[in-house]
Amino acid sequence: MPCKTLATKDPSAVERANLLNMAKLSIKGLIESALSFGRTLDSDYPPLQQFFVVMEHCLKHGLKVRKSFLSYNKTIWGPLELVEKLYPEAEEIGASVRDLPGLKTPLGRARAWLRLALMQKKMADYLRCLIIQRDLLSEFYEYHALMMEEEGAVIVGLLVGLNVIDANLCVKGEDLDSQVGVIDFSMYLKNEEDIGNKERNVQIAAILDQKNYVEELNRQLNSTVSSLHSRVDSLEKSNTKLIEELAIAKNNIIKLQEENHQLRSENKMILMKTQQHLEVTKVDVETELQTYKHSRQGLDEMYNDARRQLRDESQLRQDVENELSVQVSMKHEIELAMKLLEKDIHEKQDTLIGLRQQLEEVKAINIEMYRKLQGCEDGLKEKNEIIARLEEKTNKITVAMRQLEQSDNDLLTQTRTIAMSLVKCATSDTQDQYKLVKDISF
Repeated sequence: MPCKTLATKDPSAVERANLLNMAKLSIKGLIESALSFGRTLDSDYPPLQQFFVVMEHCLKHGLKVRKSFLSYNKTIWGPLELVEKLYPEAEEIGASVRDLPGLKTPLGRARAWLRLALMQKKMADYLRCLIIQRDLLSEFYEYHALMMEEEGAVIVGLLVGLNVIDANLCVKGEDLDSQVGVIDFSMYLKNEEDIGNKERNVQIAAILDQKNYVEELNRQLNSTVSSLHSRVDSLEKSNTKLIEELAIAKNNIIKLQEENHQLRSENKMILMKTQQHLEVTKVDVETELQTYKHSRQGLDEMYNDARRQLRDESQLRQDVENELSVQVSMKHEIELAMKLLEKDIHEKQDTLIGLRQQLEEVKAINIEMYRKLQGCEDGLKEKNEIIARLEEKTNKITVAMRQLEQSDNDLLTQTRTIAMSLVKCATSDTQDQYKLVKDISF
């Protein structure tokens, strides 16, 4: 009976169980060794290398073969690349894997992806999103694959414990394309030698810790030495610059001193020349003062004579100006009289125009009365009397108008003769005065 049960068992289920057991052992051993190790894990740590090999085998189980023109393709990069669409935070890890130099194969990219996910402590989260979407995984895996069954979910649950581990893996310089993924079962088989090896490992770990501490100190010292070298270089450069500037400043000072010496010598020469010139000018000024004093006396006498003549001429000029002002005032009075006469003439003309208008009105009234007389025979006598009166009035008005016209004409002739005589007198007087002024000025 037991032979029959073994024969009827599904080989894919046995493979899944084996891979699950190996995953449990590798994850458990990695966590225990990392906790006992007590420091950050690097890529050379053997349990960590075996963990990545086991995870690669788990992801490769039941993977479909994709046919291409040249060969058959069977890699785990396809399903891992799908994580970016399901989990937006995984876009950064996918972009960084694609940008890594030296990765030529999809398998190398998948290995780099697993290492970066472990460093981010999000491998369990990424693979959980992938396992949930089984309809999408069916494009890459067979129905009996580990990622499509319950064993995949168990492995993802175990991966959560790896968040305790701190890993510092150098992915850029590592050759991930040509690595051979072989599981080393000797790491998981316990014997008496392993117990002794554990103690040795503890001692080695302590030595490695000391070594890392010394290396870190060495790095810090190297960094400080390099910074000090750079500071020394910068100080030397600044010192050389300062020396050059000092030499330039010294040369400038020497040039300035020479120029100052030249200027002082020139200043002394100028002072000597100016003193000589001042002595010569003093002698000239004294001689000129003496000549000026002699000539000043003659000039004062001439000035007094000229002053007397000026007084006489100015008095004559004032008299002439007074006479001129009197004549100008007389001329203004004549002009005012002319204006008044013109005003009287205009007023009389206005009265004549008014009388003429009255005559025209009277004529119009007479015409109207005459027409009314023709129409009215009863009041002929009375209207005849009125007409006679009106005729008498008109005769009187015409006589008065004639008299006024005669008187206006007489006044106009008189004013014209007076104005002409006044103008002649004024012009003759002004000519005489102008001649007098000319004679006085000459």
